[in-house]
Order: sequence, then C-alpha cells, then structure tokens
Amino acid sequence: MKFFLSLFLLSAFIVLPFQSAYTQAESVGISTERLQRLSKFVEKSIENSQLPGAVILVSRKNQIVLNQAQGYSSISDKKTMKKDDIFFIQSMTKPIITVAFMMLYEEGHFLLTDPVSKYLPQFKERMVAKDLEAGVKSETEKATSEMTIAQLLSHTAGLSHGLGSNTLDQEYANALYWQPHKTIQDRVNALVDLPLIGQPGEQWYYSAGPDLIAVMIEQFSGLTVPEFLQSRLFDPLGMEDTGFNLSKDQQSRMVQYHVVNSEGKLMNSPKQTPAEGNTVHGGSYGLFSTASDYLKFCQMLLNKGNMDGHQFLSPKTLELMTQNQVGELYKRPGEGFGFGFAVITNLADYKALGSEGLYYWTGIYNTHFFIDPKEELIAILMTQTAPYSRYWTNKLRHFVYQAIVE
Repeated sequence: MKFFLSLFLLSAFIVLPFQSAYTQAESVGISTERLQRLSKFVEKSIENSQLPGAVILVSRKNQIVLNQAQGYSSISDKKTMKKDDIFFIQSMTKPIITVAFMMLYEEGHFLLTDPVSKYLPQFKERMVAKDLEAGVKSETEKATSEMTIAQLLSHTAGLSHGLGSNTLDQEYANALYWQPHKTIQDRVNALVDLPLIGQPGEQWYYSAGPDLIAVMIEQFSGLTVPEFLQSRLFDPLGMEDTGFNLSKDQQSRMVQYHVVNSEGKLMNSPKQTPAEGNTVHGGSYGLFSTASDYLKFCQMLLNKGNMDGHQFLSPKTLELMTQNQVGELYKRPGEGFGFGFAVITNLADYKALGSEGLYYWTGIYNTHFFIDPKEELIAILMTQTAPYSRYWTNKLRHFVYQAIVE
C-alpha cells in the first residue's frame, strides 16, 4: 500500500506543475486544448531527433499559461531537461545589453545621433571595402559619414558580426572570436583595422555593434558590464541565474550544446561553452540564462518598462526602441528593425500569425522569444542545438497564436 501511495504522490508531483500552468490559460483567452499542440509539436521534434530537449514558457496578461520542460538537457547522459536549467543564450544577450544602454541614454549620457567616435575615437574616419571577397586586401573608399550610436543599435553602421561566408566576414570572425582577447575592449579594438562592409546607414548587416555598446556602458557608468547588469537589471528583476559566468551549483543545471553527427543524429558537441573564467563581457553574446529569468526581463518590457513598481525604462523609450528604425533596409517581408529587436511592421506582408508591433530576437543555439504588446503576450522556447533555424521561431509563433480564442 505504501508503495502505491508513494507512486501516486510522485506522479502528482510530476504532473501537477504542468496541469496548473494550463489551468490559467482559459481565464486569459488561451485555449488549453489548442496550446497543447505546441507541447505535442515539441515532443514530436524530440522524438524525431530534431531537438534534444526544450523549455517552453508562455505568458498572457501577466499569467503563465505554459511552463514546461521536455526531453534531455544532455543526450549523452540521458539527463532530463528541467524548467530551471540554464542555457547559453548567445544573441539574446543583445536585447538585454540594449536595454541597459538605453537606461544610460535616459540619464543623458549621449544622444542617439552622436557619432561613435565621440566616445570611441579609434572609430573615426572609417574606410569602406569595395570588394567583400577581397577582404582586408580590398580597395577601399572613405566613409561618407560617421557611424552613429543609432546605427550601432540598429545594425546599419557598416560593421559585421563575422557570420557571413565572404572573406571580409571571415576576417571579422577571426578578429572577434578566434583571437585571445582578455576584455571586451580588446575585442572591440580588434575591429579598428578592418574596413566597413558598406557605407554607414546604407544597409542592414548583422553586426557586433553591441560590443561597442558594451564598452560605452563601462565608460558612462564607471562599472564593468557585469556589475552594471547585475545592479541595474538582474538584481532588481530577480534574475538569479543570468550572467557571464556560472557558479559550480549553476553549472550542474547547464544545458549541453548539441550538434548533428555523421549519421544525422543529435549528440553532445565535443566543444562546450566555458561556464566560468569568461572575461570578455560583450554585448553581442555571452550571457547564460533560464527561461524563467528571461521571462522576467520580457515581462518588464511588456509592462512598459516597469516591474514591481521599479521603472527601468520610460514607455516612450521602449516605444522608440520597438519601432522600425531602418526603413526598407531589413529585407524580411513585413518586418523592420528597431534598437535591439526585430519588429513586425506589416502583417499582410509577413503572411503568418502575429501582430503588428510584435518584437523579438533569437540566439544561434536556438533560443527564441517574442513579445506582443497588443495581445499582452510573451513566448519563449529554449534549446541548445545546431544548426540555427528560424523554423523554431516560426513554429513557436504559429502554435501560440492559434491558441488565442479571445
């Protein structure tokens, strides 16, 4: 009898957190039955070895309607994914660093129209490559205007992230990622000798601009990036598992990065992200976080910059950040780019479920989130696998929006 009672209690412990998440869905206009389609989709993706595991978190009208962990955090160890597991969020660092920087903007440290060289003089009088395939050997021309801070924030300054296949992109990658930098200042200074990929303001080109932003955060605040983020964002928001390095206890909850082997099956990557000893605290990538921590950050943004009575940003600042700043330069149909986020600008051109005004970003290890102010909606999907694909962003949105019934 004791055995069956223990088994019943164990089953209740496992099932009830999942059920309780769904019980609030109907009260905020989400169909439980329809939302289960998202869970089943992720379950099937795990069964088909498309994902090792994932954490899904969906909130509407400040109510969590789905909070679920599925699959494995480590396939090789068959370690079950937990809701509080920690992910390397890569480029989902960018929205956080942008919000931090805009807090300093509100304090009057700079103008968005200021030239970058006003604060980083090494970036004055930039040259622009005429042939990206020739790389640093390319013939160059003088930049017709200086890079501005607004262009760094919107990825239109002419810098690169080093993710493309042309020679100059590969040289950016070498300078950014494969040199033994000790600080973020070192990494930023490695870009000084590289030409721009295009004239400032004339193209959207995904870039390491947020790394320059990180250096300016340190200049304006007198704090290191980790110190500023901890004191001004993470502590006030209660983001206890977000940072550039993890404690020994946190490392036990770190999700392993997975790749596809020669047989087409997922496996733990031989090369994992160092969880401690990281000294290059950049704005382009570098943070670890949990889905629940990132939800707190997103909820603050959805609350127009406020969380528990603490005003992190003005609603007017967020309004500026989440509108299209790049005209027609962002080439995805129905989308534009603001400061730190891509935004949906035209639902008819976008041709998928969503709302105009939705803003989002992702991380290259397949961490995804979006915020929809119109529907008071936040959705997060976190996993750790390659290759990166917008497929997961598209599916997340599809299954969340089709679950809205009022």
